[in-house]
Amino acid sequence: MHKPFATVCTRAIALLVVVTLAGCASRPDTAKVPPDFPAGFSRTGQQPISKLWWQSFNDSQLNRLVSRALEDNLSLRASYQRLLQARATATQQAAGLFPSLDASLGAEREETDTTRTDSFSAGLSASYEVDLWGRVQSLTEAEELRASASQADYHAVAVSLSGEIANTWFQLVEQRGQRQLAQSQLETNHNLLTLIEARFAAGQSDSADVLRQRQLVSSSQERVNNIEGEIGVLENQLSALLGQSPGQGPLPDGERLPELPLLPETGVPADLVQRRPDIQQAWRLVRAADKDLAAAISNRFPRFSLDASVTSRAEDASDLFDNWLATLAGNLMMPLIDGGQRRAEVTRSEAVLEERLLEYRQTVLTAIQEVEDALVQERQQRQRMDSLEQQIGMAQASYRQLRNRYLNGAVSYIEVLNALQDQQDLQRTRLTARQQLLNARVALYRALAGSIESPEDAGERPTHSMENDQA
Repeated sequence: MHKPFATVCTRAIALLVVVTLAGCASRPDTAKVPPDFPAGFSRTGQQPISKLWWQSFNDSQLNRLVSRALEDNLSLRASYQRLLQARATATQQAAGLFPSLDASLGAEREETDTTRTDSFSAGLSASYEVDLWGRVQSLTEAEELRASASQADYHAVAVSLSGEIANTWFQLVEQRGQRQLAQSQLETNHNLLTLIEARFAAGQSDSADVLRQRQLVSSSQERVNNIEGEIGVLENQLSALLGQSPGQGPLPDGERLPELPLLPETGVPADLVQRRPDIQQAWRLVRAADKDLAAAISNRFPRFSLDASVTSRAEDASDLFDNWLATLAGNLMMPLIDGGQRRAEVTRSEAVLEERLLEYRQTVLTAIQEVEDALVQERQQRQRMDSLEQQIGMAQASYRQLRNRYLNGAVSYIEVLNALQDQQDLQRTRLTARQQLLNARVALYRALAGSIESPEDAGERPTHSMENDQA
């Protein structure tokens, strides 16, 4: 005798459950640890680092610029819109966890030569996919994690923007300082030209000395003009970062670079995993890829859905709700032959997960490298500043001595000119080195910085924390 059909279906479903559990058990383990961390960074200070790290410079003008940029920068606002899109996508996907309910109302008239018949209908229909293997739940969690990754990306953009504002502002202030220094040097060179022309008129200098000094004056004037151009470009760049057209609004008029703050406490490399938004983003994308893989595996097995409906039909609208017809149906859809499509999707999802894991590990390595690079650059710039101070002191002393000897006729003017140019070059280099030292500190703050709460997301909290993700 043949076995009843219901018994055969029951055993087939039981076999599918066993196969499914075996398939889920073969999924890659996503709890792979990040790269081995060193015990600590090469240098550290005692000053705690704030989320609003730019305030460490005690520059009120910089503070106002960063606040404006976090409110008005167009790229940051576009990033926030991407975050809203990701959240909406997650909400759409989450709708699959709940039944759908649709209502319908209809009216129909049928006429012949002798009669006219009206009919009215109303109904409710509901459908629901029973999430046997967790496919819908996995897809929902994947989109939620991608939305959380978008939020981390938004915070990473805010950190990057604050760093760009600080660097551009320091470059602008440095160029304004260069302009002030160039104008002072131009005045010095003019005064020296007047002295040499007087000596030439008295027969104490030759015409070549006058020509060389005039050339230096002309070169100094050209430097002032070039610096004006650089200032204009930096002001335009700063305006664009603030979300406004160049020249649309006034910019701060600072001309002095701030003092370098105390070295912040760098902590240990493992802290970066919990703090940096780009690492948080990379980890949440790993988790999302893991959920996608789970959904791809679940998609290889049967889907069971329930459909229910109630309808009423009458020839008179007043009788419409007197009689109801209810139906309930269950559908089991089982893939049999798909040419390997679902298996290929599982393979693809496994590769995506492995890619995300490798990207996450690389992001952690890059974060550690950025901290160490900033520490090395700052240490090198400090040493350079000390060397420049010594060189400037010696150059000033050498110029004074040679100038006095020239006035006494003991040396040629070319020696005085070389000493003067060396001194002025070193003064300009010192100003640039100070700005580069501040930029190195900005790079260190950016490498250590956590999420910045900007006006767009004030009061909001991330939907996933690194502590929960990695638990």
